[in-house]
Amino acid sequence: MMDKLNAETKKKIDEIVARHTGKPGPVKLMLHDVQNECGYIPFEAMVKIADACQVSVANVYGVVTFYAQFTTQPKGKHVINVCMGTACYVKGAQKLLETICEATHCKVNETSPDGLFSIDATRCLGACGLAPVAIVDGKVHGNMTNPDDMKQLISAIIASE
Repeated sequence: MMDKLNAETKKKIDEIVARHTGKPGPVKLMLHDVQNECGYIPFEAMVKIADACQVSVANVYGVVTFYAQFTTQPKGKHVINVCMGTACYVKGAQKLLETICEATHCKVNETSPDGLFSIDATRCLGACGLAPVAIVDGKVHGNMTNPDDMKQLISAIIASE
């Protein structure tokens, strides 16, 4: 199973599993750390976590798929989350999302072919007063009603690469 991952990734997963084994709620702690280290949760990591916690792989997979912050697919170098909550949607989040997809050549909830961008449509981000909102690489960008503002931001990211 672990043959698909490189040695460095396998080592990181082993260290994470060892660090949390025997602690309360280890599955979720291990998953958070694997996601932070690898950028996603490979199936091979779920197998190791299940073995270490003496639970089924199905149990671990259930946790991964239940929580929206976990992903089983590698993300792009730059992650853009667009809030699709009610306030953002009413103020133009759909148009913002379309602009981002067009500018990055990436589909919603996927990674661009060049691996540079991942675009995620998310539930409420809790910044309703700034609607519509996009989070680009962890930084909140509010009041994104002008498509050109987002295009400029994406162009700047592409130019910096």
